[in-house]
Amino acid sequence: MTPPDYEYLRKLLKDRSGLDLSADKQYLIESRLLPLSRKAGLSDITELVQKMKGGSADLTTQVVEAMTTNETFFFRDKVPFDHFRDSIVPEVVKARASRKSIRIWCAAGSTGQEPYSLAMCLKDMGAMLAGWRIEIIATDLSQEVLEKSKAGIYSQFEVQRGLPIQMLVKYFKQTGELWQINPDIRAMVQHRQLNLLHDFSQLGVFDVIFCRNVLIYFDQDTKVNIFNRLAKITEPDGFLVLGAAETVVGLTDVFKPFPDKRGLYRPNAAGATPAKLPAASAAAPKLAAMAGR
Repeated sequence: MTPPDYEYLRKLLKDRSGLDLSADKQYLIESRLLPLSRKAGLSDITELVQKMKGGSADLTTQVVEAMTTNETFFFRDKVPFDHFRDSIVPEVVKARASRKSIRIWCAAGSTGQEPYSLAMCLKDMGAMLAGWRIEIIATDLSQEVLEKSKAGIYSQFEVQRGLPIQMLVKYFKQTGELWQINPDIRAMVQHRQLNLLHDFSQLGVFDVIFCRNVLIYFDQDTKVNIFNRLAKITEPDGFLVLGAAETVVGLTDVFKPFPDKRGLYRPNAAGATPAKLPAASAAAPKLAAMAGR
């Protein structure tokens, strides 16, 4: 790969996905894009770049998706899900007792393990949430990974990564060597393609936002911009959950951390006031009489 080709790809990836590659990440691009070049019948990355410059929108989309990291697994890092079950949901249930609805956004839903982990947690809280309307919206830049998430089909390797055996037995059906998550869990998650660099205010306001292990790939200005926009769609008493290597500290004061709960944040009163919560989507399933399931 020539230096001009690398600079072209660096700029393209930052503009399209926010991915901020340093000057020494040429090997990463080569390892991800050489297989794509061969699949497209091209001899090398230089030819791939020429094709993209010629206006191949489909190839450009494939390049961006190939460079987007989709590493994920069920109950990844465990701690955020402990916070969700033990602290976040009980507090939201108390605060939303009059409207009986919860809106959750997984801002980098990938192949579905995170939103489905949350859905299983909520399903296990059947008695507490009987009659409540639950919305879990999973978004991702890649339509390909969203399609996998919608299908909810995982390999033996994927279900063995972080998923408790009792949940596997309870919420999945085995077909040959694959496992598919049950329809009632799949129905709890809505999927939408979305680029975090673009406006996401149309999603409405959320009680809980999981935005984990994606902002680490962005530069500081992009992170600040996204945090500021996230604050505007988080309920004043809502929650933001970040990855273990991510923080708002030193970047913005629109969120404040919980001192005793790693990765958990709440909107700062000094930040922007979120807009009024829109009516719950008719597509959001109602978790009625779930106790004992």
